[in-house]
Formats: sequence, C-alpha cells, structure tokens
Amino acid sequence: MSQAEDDGGSLYVLTAVLVTPTQFPAVLGDDYPEACALLGVKPVPDGYGLVLGQDEEGARWTVVVDDVALVATAIASWDCGMEYDLSPDERTIVVSLAGWPLELTVSASGLPDPHDPEQGADGTGRVPLAPPSAQVWGPVQRRLGADQIARDWTDWRRRVATDGGAAAVAHPGLARALTQAAGYAEQAPPPGRVRSSFAEEGARTLRADGPGWSLVARTGETAFVLLDEEPGEVLPVPEDGHPDHPELPKLRDLLEQLQRIAVRPV
Repeated sequence: MSQAEDDGGSLYVLTAVLVTPTQFPAVLGDDYPEACALLGVKPVPDGYGLVLGQDEEGARWTVVVDDVALVATAIASWDCGMEYDLSPDERTIVVSLAGWPLELTVSASGLPDPHDPEQGADGTGRVPLAPPSAQVWGPVQRRLGADQIARDWTDWRRRVATDGGAAAVAHPGLARALTQAAGYAEQAPPPGRVRSSFAEEGARTLRADGPGWSLVARTGETAFVLLDEEPGEVLPVPEDGHPDHPELPKLRDLLEQLQRIAVRPV
C-alpha cells in the first residue's frame, strides 16, 4: 500500500487499473469511449490509469491520472509479487471521483472501514461509483461473463461442448450479434469494441461487444456469445454461420475479419 498526496489530502492506494483503448474494466462499458464517458473524461489516445484508495477517514476514492506508464509499471510490479510505491504526482490527476467502480476485498489498515463519501463530495454532484450488483443481469454482467469465459477458456469450451450450449444456435439474438459483429469489418466501431490479446500456443483471444451482446473467441477454435436478453446463457457460434442467415460469414472468416480490425496491446 502506498500513499499519494493531492489538494484533497492523503490517499492510501489499494490497487490500480488501466483504462485504454486496448484494456479497460468491463464494468465501465462496451468500448473505450463509453468507459471514459462513465468516468467523465475525454477518450484520449493514450488512456488513463485509475488509482483506487481510501482517504484518512476511510472513504473510497477513484483517482483518474494521465500517467499511464506509471500505473502500468505499478501493476506489472504487483503482478510479479514486487512492491511498488504508486504515488502519482498531483499534476497528473485528471479528476478524483467518489467511490470505487470495482469490488475490492482489501482495505487500508489503521483507517475506518471503507465507505462512500457523501454525494457531491468530489465536486461532481454524481452518485459515488459502485461495483455492479450480482443480483441482476444486464450489460455489465454480460460483459463480466464474457471476461470470465476468456479467463477460463478451456473449462468453458469443455463445458459448452458437453451440454451443447444452453440455448439453440438459431436464436434471433445470436443472429443479431453476428450480423453486427460482421458489420464491424465494413464500418469501424468505436475503439475498444473489438480487442485482441495473447492466448496460449500462439493463438489470440478476441473480444467484441455491441448493443446487448458480447462475443468471446479463441482464434483457430470457436466462439461464444452472451446476450442481455438471455441471463447467464452461453450460446456457441456455429462453425458454418447462423443456420437461418446464410449471408453471414462462417465462423473462421468472421474471426479473421475481427482479428484484422481489433486493437491490441503494444
């Protein structure tokens, strides 16, 4: 845990995440501009770092900074089990927002229990940021579900292959998702709508999101779609395309198209 200083006092840093065109928490939106809009900042090309911590009274704060390299270094060090004192210069602070957008299980020792400051304490008048509810299904939960599949790909591929998927592959929502995903090859979507990241054995993990749907795939393998209207359901994408829409590309062709336009880490 490190301590940062700004005009508002001390912030005891608990964790940090990146918000860039290639990497941003799923709770924030379907794409990078949507994530920035939720935070009330402009979608600049280099992105931002989010520093989550508590003030001296224990209140939760999310500090948006434009020193992306500093935050990325801190995250990489922590991931390697190394200590890193993340103390952003106050000149890099873009805005300080009440609350946390993510669920944290840690808190700063010696401070009161984590709690949200009063509405308006950050000067924005907004309700404090808060993690999504686990009791409902909606866009945030749909995106988080796709993230989980991407993290535990082998288990999910085996599970869906065993039970054949929870819904029929001719689902109209699946056709809508595939149609819109294929359209991204013709008209580029907002940054972050289609992302590509490293996977095992030279493959890539693809993520594509759109209005009411998320697609997660592994190149050379298969893909799954989650829909807002189907809580908790995982729909496998047929290799030969949607049976009721022969105009749609086959799965392999679709993934190749998405891979060409996807943003990816440098």
